[in-house]
Amino acid sequence: MKPDVIIVGAGFAGAVIAERYANDSNKNVLVIEKRNHIGGNMFDYIDDNGVRYHEYGPHIFHTNSKDVVDYLSKFTEWYPYEHRVLGVIEGKKVPIPFNLTSIEKCFDTEKAERLKEALVEAYGMDTKVPILRLKENENEEVKELADFIYENVFKYYTMKQWGLTPEEIDPGVTARVPVLVGRDDRYFQDKYQCMPKNGYTAIFENMLASEKIEIMLNTDAHEHVHVDLECNKVFYDEEEFTGPVIFTGAVDDLLNYQFGDLSYRSLDFDKQSHKGTYQEAATVNYPTPAEINGFTRITEYKLLMDTYPSDKTTIAVEYPLAYNRHSDRGNIPYYPIFTEEDKKKYESYCDKIKDISNLHLLGRLADYKYYNMDQIVARALMIYNKIK
Repeated sequence: MKPDVIIVGAGFAGAVIAERYANDSNKNVLVIEKRNHIGGNMFDYIDDNGVRYHEYGPHIFHTNSKDVVDYLSKFTEWYPYEHRVLGVIEGKKVPIPFNLTSIEKCFDTEKAERLKEALVEAYGMDTKVPILRLKENENEEVKELADFIYENVFKYYTMKQWGLTPEEIDPGVTARVPVLVGRDDRYFQDKYQCMPKNGYTAIFENMLASEKIEIMLNTDAHEHVHVDLECNKVFYDEEEFTGPVIFTGAVDDLLNYQFGDLSYRSLDFDKQSHKGTYQEAATVNYPTPAEINGFTRITEYKLLMDTYPSDKTTIAVEYPLAYNRHSDRGNIPYYPIFTEEDKKKYESYCDKIKDISNLHLLGRLADYKYYNMDQIVARALMIYNKIK
């Protein structure tokens, strides 16, 4: 099949664009994927325990966009799921984000009552209050609460997640850490919260089912696609390609790292099998110093399912680490690191390809931005309509 459109990457960004071109524009689409599976980091499967395991970490669908839900509902049924997270604080497991129940678990009864009363009086019930605002409260105990939450919920978790010292943590990020003045113990408050009935991989299989879509797995895009910066053209198998080319991978890889590597954090997962049920919630965070727990969280995957086996369970212990594309561990880029140096480096890459009119960047890696899955679906739909 001679392609009309070439897409590099079979994650949400690439799959949405491929589906739209095939089914909406009736175009022949070639999808080139480096891995041996579709779905990108959303890839999941049923393991030997009968548990649906997310190979690249837990993915919880939540959004306020009805358009995104309506679009994805063409490719999956859903079951309701509201994610809840516990955090280990001074040996106790308390709801995260920190709320009134968390206060009751962390402080003696009298102090907890004073804190709750002060918070409700100052900010009202069922509100989100950033730590920075708590620090500005005239009540000394409320200020102490802000310091307690920073130290026990945010500081060490962030240090492990990003490989930073406390001094390197952006104060603007700290300011956004919320306290929920209320009893809502859900991790997300979005209008739509659910999980795909047959898993995420099935969504991609349905998206890419068109006969007009050809998928090359285990294929490095460099084997077929070449960007010529001298003439500002894209070549496919050594012939000029004038149709749309949507690149969803790392932009430094696209241009062979000529300005150097962009910075990312990566993850490593210790997958374990256990009997029965392992923990009280699907995700338990460990915002403890690295010398106590080197990992950030443990996910028990069967607790993300609507029905699951009672006798066996699968967990993943999650270790953040520095990204290194040459290493056996940490060679998958998960989270862009937004330093000024990296922002400038990314802009240099974008500047190099800005005059190639049929080449489009899309996705967490290509855009060098952190997107939730609903955001990337919405962006992919928008980019498709813009190109079309």
